[in-house]
Order: sequence, then structure tokens, then C-alpha cells
Amino acid sequence: MGVSGSVDARVGARSIRVGLAVATRSASGAWMLGMTDDHDVPRIARASREIAASTARIFELIADPALQPRWDGNGNLAEAAAGQRIRNVGEVFTMTLTGDGAVRANHVVEFEEGRRIAWRPSEPGQPPPGHLWRWELVPIDDSRTLVTHTYDWSQLTDEKRLARARATTDGKLQASLDRLAALAEQ
Repeated sequence: MGVSGSVDARVGARSIRVGLAVATRSASGAWMLGMTDDHDVPRIARASREIAASTARIFELIADPALQPRWDGNGNLAEAAAGQRIRNVGEVFTMTLTGDGAVRANHVVEFEEGRRIAWRPSEPGQPPPGHLWRWELVPIDDSRTLVTHTYDWSQLTDEKRLARARATTDGKLQASLDRLAALAEQ
């Protein structure tokens, strides 16, 4: 597959497109590769930040669905029943969404206590349509943690969900991280 679109191959190039992938050069000079859709929108949104709290404290806020609406920066989450604290791959927790009050069944597909958790949402009783929410925590020391939040819709095929997926940007993930930090650092 060849390079398409306009390409600036000079040393100062900021981004190039190869098929559905876009490589972007950061201010530090590092290249980051992300998938895009046919609207040239990245199909993987990601944000990271250092939070001045222990990994254990932050993970509890993420792994307990009942606490997630307190820090959700997307404005998607209305509520989740208490008692759904995630502990293993294969678990399913439910969440009520804002707006129409729809319920989502979230299938946990990655889990490492205190370090990583990821789930694929779906309508109850339906298979996940192909998008994933992931949280990764890396301890810096006992009271500081690097947290990375990722929304990956590179496998999403449900046409009715594509507009909402496109609207989930790095900035919205950063808003969740900022709200999570405010709670964790209290």
C-alpha cells in the first residue's frame, strides 16, 4: 500500500498518511502511528497524564463502575449499580448512559490488578460491536502514577455508532483523566 494524500518527506514533516494509518511527529521528534477511518479521523484516541496519587487509589476509581460517572469526561455515564467492582477478565458490568438511559454491558477483556483494565461495551445480550476502552497505570513512585486512557474503535463496524466514535477525541479522554486526577488527588 503506498503513501496517499500530501506527503512532506522533509525532516520537519509533522504527519504522513499510509493507507488508513497516520504517523504523526510529536514535538520531541518521536513518531506515533494511529489508525484512521475513511474520514481521516484517528480510530485510536489516547491521552496520558501523571497523577499525584498511588496506583492502588487510582485503580479503585477505575475498577469500580459505580465510581466512574464521577470522573467521566465524555458525559456518557449516568450511573452503575454498586457491587460490580471488576476483578477478572470475562466479567461483565452494566452501566446506564446519559441521554436516552440506555444500558451497556461492558465485557472485561484485559485485567491486571492495579495496572491495566479494558472492556468492550455492547447492548445487553448482544456481542460487542468492536470498540474498546483501556486504562493503563504505571507507578512512578509510591505517590505518583502515569495513567494512559485509550479508546480504540479500529474494529468497530456498526454504522450507527461511527459518528459517536469519531467524536471521542484525545481531548475527551484527557478530560476524563483530569477529572480522575482531581478525585484521586483529594
